Amino acid sequence: MFSLPRLFPKTLLILVSTLLLVACSEPELDTKATQQPVEQSESPVLAVYKDPNCGCCQKWIKHINEQGLQSKVYDSQSMGQFKQDKGIAPQYRSCHTGVSNEGYVFEGHVPAKFILKFLEEKPQDAIGLSVPAMPIGTPGMEMGDKFMPYHVLLLKADGSNEIYAKIDNYQAQF
Repeated sequence: MFSLPRLFPKTLLILVSTLLLVACSEPELDTKATQQPVEQSESPVLAVYKDPNCGCCQKWIKHINEQGLQSKVYDSQSMGQFKQDKGIAPQYRSCHTGVSNEGYVFEGHVPAKFILKFLEEKPQDAIGLSVPAMPIGTPGMEMGDKFMPYHVLLLKADGSNEIYAKIDNYQAQF
């Protein structure tokens, strides 16, 4: 009987995540909004920059809108320089970037719960939060019942980071 090595499932998940990240990376910045924000209210608004063909980005936008944020979406063709200008180092990047009215960045599939907490706390010397790459099971990256534990990172103005939240199970994101 043929058996796969123990590391095969993790290796496969990492490979799939990497391929999805590559498919969604490097869109060119375009300032035309493709969606208008939900009716004005007290909810924080994020300008979300994404590739026009990225399905996981659209799912993440739906997640943040359902969890108490509003979005104004900008389709882009190349975001590398945009991310660099916002202070997001390559190792913290993902497929889309949300920017608050105050200029804080939310890189990748950061759960709305942590964006709202961050915006309430406004940690000193922080530029925002990141979920690097595209972990399976994050909001927008759901794949059945598969889930990959991950960290939400606090990005600091000096280029360093620290763990803002450890997500060990799917339910901890909500």
